[in-house]
Amino acid sequence: MTDDKFRDPQGGGSLILAWQATNKTVLIVGGGAVAAGRAFNALEADAQVVIVAPDINAELRYRVDRGQVSWRSRKFEDTDLEGVDMVLTAIGDAVESRRIVEVCRQLRIPVNAADINDLCDFWFMSTHRDHSVQIAVSTNSKAPRLANRIRRQVAAALPRGTGLAVEQIGRLRKRIREADPKPESSKRRMAWLMQLCDYWPIEQLANLDSDNIDSLLEAYVRNDDPQTIAIAQDSASVISSDGVPSPVLHGQLVSDSAILAQPLDKRGKLTLVGAGVGDPELLTVRAHRALLEADIVLADKLIPEPVLDIIKCEVYTARKFPGAATEAQDDLYRRGLEELAKGRHVVRLKQGDPFVYGRGGEEILFFRKHGYEPEAIPGLTSAINGPGLCGIPVTHRGVADQVLVLSGADRNGALPSIPHYLATRTLVILMSVKRLSQITQLLSQSGHPPDLPVAIVERAGCPDQRTVRGTLETIVDIVDRVGHNAPGLIVAGFAVNVLSDAAIEDRYLDESTLGLHSTE
Repeated sequence: MTDDKFRDPQGGGSLILAWQATNKTVLIVGGGAVAAGRAFNALEADAQVVIVAPDINAELRYRVDRGQVSWRSRKFEDTDLEGVDMVLTAIGDAVESRRIVEVCRQLRIPVNAADINDLCDFWFMSTHRDHSVQIAVSTNSKAPRLANRIRRQVAAALPRGTGLAVEQIGRLRKRIREADPKPESSKRRMAWLMQLCDYWPIEQLANLDSDNIDSLLEAYVRNDDPQTIAIAQDSASVISSDGVPSPVLHGQLVSDSAILAQPLDKRGKLTLVGAGVGDPELLTVRAHRALLEADIVLADKLIPEPVLDIIKCEVYTARKFPGAATEAQDDLYRRGLEELAKGRHVVRLKQGDPFVYGRGGEEILFFRKHGYEPEAIPGLTSAINGPGLCGIPVTHRGVADQVLVLSGADRNGALPSIPHYLATRTLVILMSVKRLSQITQLLSQSGHPPDLPVAIVERAGCPDQRTVRGTLETIVDIVDRVGHNAPGLIVAGFAVNVLSDAAIEDRYLDESTLGLHSTE
């Protein structure tokens, strides 16, 4: 058997760190544009910057005049290294740069020589800054220009208000530590804030005000579940990533009885469409046509942007804020009836397949009760196709002959009922990664062996899809180490590794059973 507990290092990378440079001295040798860029980066980190150069450009002179940096108007001397924490050379003299690097090495001062990669202890990455959020992209000196392009694309994909959200969480974190400073409360503080950060939309976190933070602090003191907390925010200030105002958490939604009393024009048409697993190329032809023919699309919160991008009409999203999932569903019902009464073609767009833990049946019954018979267009469900897109067949001859799909929680939030272990069964558990530790305990209690392969399939069908593999015994520690990118699902069973090279050595497989396999 292979040992899935530890990963083998890939090698060839850099040790990515966030260096705390506050009040440390950074010496920059050079006075041109590169030196000015290095100086700006160091100032952003609150370093004390010293420039050594016979002449400097306009930007550096500006910083000297304002006291942001100090300037020694001459060539570099070895004595300039006294009391220095970091050296950056940005001169055109390669011979002198190499000499400075050698002196720094003797004094054990980290040094970067611009455009001489083999001399650098470290190099600068392409960075994006938004308040306290810093995102850096490195190609390990292979393609610096491409790093800039990658960084721009990553930054463009961030939800609006990401930096502000971090600032507000920082304020809340500080308040919680002040209110509950005991060392033994550290795990509780961390777990509570982790749920808040994982569950709440970034746009809502960005719009927290002092009153909201006070309310959240009180909720922490009461030990309220972050997923059930509802706070009031101004609808004018809560803006989603696509610029559409999100619903507020206060105010009254129209009740079902009020909707029933509204006069309806039965000419409207409703189509329930499954958006599949994230890639618009995996939409069915009928689903694609319905989206193009719609007058308005009522979309779930988790519909990926590439799918939304093909829609030409208005898209209305009722975002399911914490504690307001039912209100958000009612809001979509209400908006759907309003648009149908106008005789419009309404497409209700749901993630995955509407009938696999998607409440699609409930929506059909609701609109049927109000006189509309929806057309249902299925989508690829993540339960089957999510693992498949990540190289995991949920059935495989001689390995897995049945599949059981479960939800990580029932409508009341209870954990699933897991049947006793069967070696030839693949378990797929949706909406469950946040309960991974509890799920693995349930699996162990129902007889599943500790070496059972387990995978976390994340964002299947999206460009950033990822599979995290381990065993029932190791997967919790692995996810704690590498983190999790929602949405995701759990796959447990010997089919998990059937297409990986490592699976050839598994006691349940031989080469004739394995068939095609891929490297990972």
